[in-house]
Amino acid sequence: MAELKVLIEGYAKEEEDCESASSTTVLIKDGKLNIIVDPGMNRKFLMNALKKENLMPKDINYVILSHYHLDHSLLTGIFENAKIIYANDVYSFDGKISERKNKVFSNDIEIIKTPGHNSDCRTILVRTKKGVIAICEDVFWWKDDEEQRVDEKNLINHEDPYATDKEKLKESRKLVLEKADYIIPGHGKMFKVNK
Repeated sequence: MAELKVLIEGYAKEEEDCESASSTTVLIKDGKLNIIVDPGMNRKFLMNALKKENLMPKDINYVILSHYHLDHSLLTGIFENAKIIYANDVYSFDGKISERKNKVFSNDIEIIKTPGHNSDCRTILVRTKKGVIAICEDVFWWKDDEEQRVDEKNLINHEDPYATDKEKLKESRKLVLEKADYIIPGHGKMFKVNK
């Protein structure tokens, strides 16, 4: 089974004259592969988190991007040996782009379409000993000063001011809630799905 660890809990808050944000960053170990989901944009936090895992950027084999917003993807370039998975493609630092086959990893990892926050959003489903964990980044997210209400009605209807299609986002949220035992949001704490 794949192993998963939240390296950085995502945050989004107002600070004096600017917004301070960086996505949740997750490490997945799938056999011998080290996979980062959404490296975020806080370099200091990311380097410290990798160091705690005895990893360097060169040790990462793949980076999966849930979507293109910079608070999730800005640090992608530091993983010089990694292949980058975005939407349906695999990018490498030698300038090559190939189509992503459905199963790049073991059967414990599945990447599904979850549009709504933007048109290309993806959720990564990871089968672990704990159950299915959905790394859904901004399908669900909260600002730091918001209450993280995780009952089904509030989860489906939670306001996302950046959503490009609110109806598709609701459909994606319902899909994730059906498939997952636990959810890791883009900004906020991991939570158990009440079924």
